[in-house]
Amino acid sequence: MGMIERLFSSMGYERRDGADPSWAALASNMGWSSAGNVRAAENLSAVLACSTVIASSLASIPALVYRREGDSRVEAAGHPLARLTRLGVSDAMTWPEFVEHLVASTLLAGNGLAEIKRHANGGLAGFEFIPWTWVTVSQLRSGRLAYDINNGRGQGWRLLSGEVIHLRDRTDDGLVGRSRLNRAADVVAATQASNTFARKFLDNSAMPGGVIESPSPIGVTQRLALREILRERYIGPAKAGTIMLLDGGMQWKAAQISPEDAELLETRKFGIEEICRIYQVPPPLVQDYSHNTFTNSETAGRWFAMFTLAPWARRIEAEFARSVFSSSADYELELDLSGFLRGDPATRWQAHGIALEHQVLDPNEVRQIEGWNPRATQTGQEASR
Repeated sequence: MGMIERLFSSMGYERRDGADPSWAALASNMGWSSAGNVRAAENLSAVLACSTVIASSLASIPALVYRREGDSRVEAAGHPLARLTRLGVSDAMTWPEFVEHLVASTLLAGNGLAEIKRHANGGLAGFEFIPWTWVTVSQLRSGRLAYDINNGRGQGWRLLSGEVIHLRDRTDDGLVGRSRLNRAADVVAATQASNTFARKFLDNSAMPGGVIESPSPIGVTQRLALREILRERYIGPAKAGTIMLLDGGMQWKAAQISPEDAELLETRKFGIEEICRIYQVPPPLVQDYSHNTFTNSETAGRWFAMFTLAPWARRIEAEFARSVFSSSADYELELDLSGFLRGDPATRWQAHGIALEHQVLDPNEVRQIEGWNPRATQTGQEASR
């Protein structure tokens, strides 16, 4: 490294062409860009449902920007990020859409990436979501990451670590996330195999509705005639329940599901539970009610908020602190999970009552939380009552 390069490195600058090719090759061999596997996994309804319920729930949470003032903090409604949460991160994408895309990409591919757009003066201008399938990651000599983007239309560019929001699932090296679908590949493959078997089973009509038994052999002509009679008189929704008349000692026997087929159904149900374990999603939230009771369905939402959404919300907040607010530690993003209590009025108002009793909140602050206008200032006489 020359003198000028060392000088720029000591000042915190990085060269866009300083990637180590051996590290880039290693990253490629690790299979971090697994677009085909992700698309195939989304064909599983449980994977699609789990990733969607997490991403859409986080996208619906109020996003607030605060400024720290000593030991306290105040909401910074005039901050550029607060404006983006209200008006959209770009001309083509709203804030909820942006969060949902970013989180879904992380859940499926292990990484979610977005370019930070800034004005000429360095002020925050917006975000541009980048599909992870467009990205090749390499490591600069400084140890930080560079992201080579190729959108498949002949356009490519490089972004540095400080120019992107990089949301990661758990990593093996502390640099690039690894998809949990890849970590639990056997579980996903087994679920895909059972679904493929079931689909082929239906496509090939492996199980007829029943069979007709004859006490004596019948010829080809009789068999064809019998088939036409059955198709004409008994097949079709308008002919359901029609009484079948058979002669010559023939008998109709309805087909029954075999123990092997019953085991296939149980395997498919178990596959849904396995996918829910991978994503830490309570099965009732993805419409699996096989083990549902009144008690566990009532607490599923709170469990989901505490053990699934809260860790992801903290990751998003920490990533924004690293990338968006890196030049100013006075600001922070908060995803307000208390909004999930809005679906449970009794619990919400009980919490408000406790906050008022212990003077944590005043009535106007409670009204603000509920989206109501504050009451007029009380007179001294009213306040003393």
